[in-house]
Amino acid sequence: MIGPRALVADDHALIRSGIVALLEAADIDVVGEAATGREAVSAASRLRPEIVLMDIRMPDMDGIEATAAVTALPDPPRVLVLTTFDLDEYVYRALAAGASGFLLKDARPDRLVAAVRTVADGESLLAPELTRRLIERHLAAPPRPAPRFDLTAREREIWTLIAAGLSNAEIGGRLFLSEATVKAHITRLLSKLGARDRVQAVVAAYESGLVRPGGA
Repeated sequence: MIGPRALVADDHALIRSGIVALLEAADIDVVGEAATGREAVSAASRLRPEIVLMDIRMPDMDGIEATAAVTALPDPPRVLVLTTFDLDEYVYRALAAGASGFLLKDARPDRLVAAVRTVADGESLLAPELTRRLIERHLAAPPRPAPRFDLTAREREIWTLIAAGLSNAEIGGRLFLSEATVKAHITRLLSKLGARDRVQAVVAAYESGLVRPGGA
């Protein structure tokens, strides 16, 4: 089965064509390409992809601005930011603009394909090295009282596994639950945490003391 529908935005034609070829070889339906941020927004509005692979540094409109514009569209696609730059500034600005994932371009091909499917499926994803830095930044902030959440034992268990980096399928396998059941638990969990996505849930797990750097 071919899917999801993807749009690839990158101003370097060689890199863009390489990503397109990789995705198509993995049976991902590439519905369009864009060389600038404005082209990405226009193509996303016109072609209605499920996911946009967005470069950061592009002419006309950068990937951060384009991400904000794309995620503001009616029934917006998910955005996976791909970049050669791993500066904190880009990570935080991309997430704030509405990106659901952030991956470095030196990731292995199989990891990129898995990331596209993960983000298109409604999950959030950060390269592990970026997740660690995101957490460290929040932990370096002045201490504040740990928030309390009215969670069930199952929700707390799933929260811990999300913070450990497990996918929905891995959580289901660990707890002997279907992926649909895991998704339902996570939806309720995010609502109770006041978290937009899994990344914010991971940060909340560290801030609340549920898990600590180096282990649960």
